[in-house]
Amino acid sequence: MQIAPFAIERFYERWEFRAELMLSSSDCETRCVQDLLALEPGSEQRLRELRLGYTEVPGSPELREAIAGAYEKTGPTDVLALAAAEEGIFIAYHALLAPGDHAIIEAPCYGSAIEVARSTGAQVSLWRARHEDGWAHDLDELEGLLRAETRLLYINSPHNPTGRQMSRSTLDRVIELARERSITVFSDEVYRGLEHDPAVRLPAACDLYEHAISLGTVSKAHGLPGLRIGWLACGDAGLMRRITDLKLYTTICASAPSELLVALALRHADRLTGDSRALVLRNLPLVEDLIERRSELLDWVRPQAGPIGFPRVRAGVEVQDWCEQTAERCGVLLLPGSVYGEPGHLRIGFGRENLPEAIARLDAYLG
Repeated sequence: MQIAPFAIERFYERWEFRAELMLSSSDCETRCVQDLLALEPGSEQRLRELRLGYTEVPGSPELREAIAGAYEKTGPTDVLALAAAEEGIFIAYHALLAPGDHAIIEAPCYGSAIEVARSTGAQVSLWRARHEDGWAHDLDELEGLLRAETRLLYINSPHNPTGRQMSRSTLDRVIELARERSITVFSDEVYRGLEHDPAVRLPAACDLYEHAISLGTVSKAHGLPGLRIGWLACGDAGLMRRITDLKLYTTICASAPSELLVALALRHADRLTGDSRALVLRNLPLVEDLIERRSELLDWVRPQAGPIGFPRVRAGVEVQDWCEQTAERCGVLLLPGSVYGEPGHLRIGFGRENLPEAIARLDAYLG
């Protein structure tokens, strides 16, 4: 397998723990173990008494039942727990794609969605959205990318990095195009629950189409990335068997303490994601104010969902150098858009409690 360097994670590997203040985080304010244990009486004792043996390959029954609670039609037997959502992209792509196949990937996007697809030997086409079009979905362009050998279509909503929310009519048309050709839809839904207006939340793709896979995690909306648990949900048992067979060559199973804590968190998902969404909505006006005051440098399409946005950088700035200098000199970390193949942009995150401090520090640095 040949695979390109992972640009996003290489950048964070260098800077994430060197910069004092994160102004680019893709997750929301994290929680401690004590916060979770306080949600249910007896949970601390359960954790203390937990046997640290192997867990079931698809995840514990308790975990799968808790995950299935987020879906309307998809049940516990349709769920495969993962050691982080990233594993889901890797094993699904390598289970479903091979040389001679074709995949369509919504872009810009998290880097592994593109590079892991290419590493399978499949041909990859990018379904691109553009800042000047308001990051709108061009369904005619998508239809023009379809081929007889198209096997997989990756979509992501709420969207990383733009904060765009796909409309229901667009999702329905995507599913219709896939169903007509029996294409697998891989729907990255890791920000589901962080729609700024909950009324526009989309149904999970796995509840709409038998050959759709929904990817989820507790890393973003729940503020629990350190538990390293994600999942795939899909009603196509044969497809899930192929993916599970590949998981036997990767992690086999997940961490027992993490499974217990994630199941606990998911039983209280509305509370956890509600707190995260409230923080995002408190912080968003502060970012809007920053961009208005720094309009000579930045402009953006206002996000509709999630804790991140993707401003365009004006004035011919070399964005990656600027982000690195900002991290080095003032201790505030922004993510250059070049890691998404969009060098004229940067990602800004507003799901953390210390956002006001980070903005004040950046303001002082900019002068």
